[in-house]
Amino acid sequence: MALREAAGLLPLLLLLGLAGSAVRAGQVPLLAWSSHSSLWSPLAAPHEGHVVTETQLAALLDSALNNGPHNVLLLLQDKLSVEDFTAYGGVFGNKPDSAFPNLENALAAAPSSLVLPSVDWFAASAVPAFLKAKLGIAPLHVDQNTLQELRLNASLPALLLVRLPYTTGSSLMAPKEVLTSNDEILGQVLSALQSEDIPYTAILTALRPSRVARDVSDLAPEKVGRQLLQKDETLSPLQYPKTGTPKMLFWATNFSVAIDNTVHDLTSLTFGNNTSVDVDGSKSAPDASLLEMKYANIGGSSLTIRFHIRNLFYNVSARHWFSLYLVQLIVGGSPPVNFTATQITAPSNYSFSCARVSSYPASSEALLVPSGNQQWRVLMTDFQIQCYNVTGLRFSYASDCAGFFSPGIWMGLLTSLLLVAIFTYGLHMVMSLKTMDRFDDPKGPTISVPQTE
Repeated sequence: MALREAAGLLPLLLLLGLAGSAVRAGQVPLLAWSSHSSLWSPLAAPHEGHVVTETQLAALLDSALNNGPHNVLLLLQDKLSVEDFTAYGGVFGNKPDSAFPNLENALAAAPSSLVLPSVDWFAASAVPAFLKAKLGIAPLHVDQNTLQELRLNASLPALLLVRLPYTTGSSLMAPKEVLTSNDEILGQVLSALQSEDIPYTAILTALRPSRVARDVSDLAPEKVGRQLLQKDETLSPLQYPKTGTPKMLFWATNFSVAIDNTVHDLTSLTFGNNTSVDVDGSKSAPDASLLEMKYANIGGSSLTIRFHIRNLFYNVSARHWFSLYLVQLIVGGSPPVNFTATQITAPSNYSFSCARVSSYPASSEALLVPSGNQQWRVLMTDFQIQCYNVTGLRFSYASDCAGFFSPGIWMGLLTSLLLVAIFTYGLHMVMSLKTMDRFDDPKGPTISVPQTE
């Protein structure tokens, strides 16, 4: 019987089913042990990284209830994650420091046990409804006050439910103290069961994870985690024209524009094999070129970005140099927003590269200076462009925007010069010291030192 079918009528589970994908992606641990042996085979435990689903969990619990005792103890914690065992469990044999001594002893002494590190929390939260449907009885809530009055019969099924709290206080010790208290409650309940010599099966799990990692698989499935034998994929540069022999190349690992703190990432729309950007409005000429990129829908309206490039001959270097001198953003039919580009220049047979090109002065080597007071911002990381002498889809040798003397080099040189100056001055002072060339003889006449010496 599937867990969702058993809990299908519960409004709580229906609300949980409507939770966001980021929360649904969480998992909770489930630990089970029994006084009967051979309830779970060693192969029942999943391999590392596997998330146990509803159907798989239902099959494991159904097998235990069919072959094992019908006195079931369900320890249901509000929140729990496998990271709690890592953070607060005894490590490297340091058992006194563990927050779970009773749980560890119970698992070690049980004839059969099952440890599931990752169970879909939606499936784990339906365990009470599944046990209720399987045993045909309502759960009996047990606390410290009713332990002394607890009487069980081995021939009659019983479902004992113990609710355990959890806290996420700001103090690092607060969760450990609560987990230690929960473990003491676990020890008291197990002692009461063992005193009556009643066979039982115990299950410890949680309603929700205490630590949830955001699920971004729907946002960027190709960038989440690393798979076996995975290769690093680099998006191909943008070329003009898109078909035929390229005349201009443009590439960046991050190409974004922002307005009023709303960032629009254009990277996936610009670079790669199947992109939606339109570059048909671009032009390539020996003295001046234009790279125009049109996006159909960015923030609810069309966006056009233009790179204006000129190519001039300089007699001093006896070669042509191209420079990107203007960047324009056009939103819909609004007037263009202009950014004056500085330091983006290279020989025509080279490409130009820079770690960061943006309109944020504190974070870029090559600046895009906005004209006037406007809210648009541009950011390009690992920027590279080539407008002339393009051969294939590979950039030529890059002229980098970083100068030969970086701020770190200047700081090192000035500090070294200061230390050398101090050392030279000290050495000069030591070498200027003079000792006495005449000494007083106690048996002879007193030395007279003229005032003129």
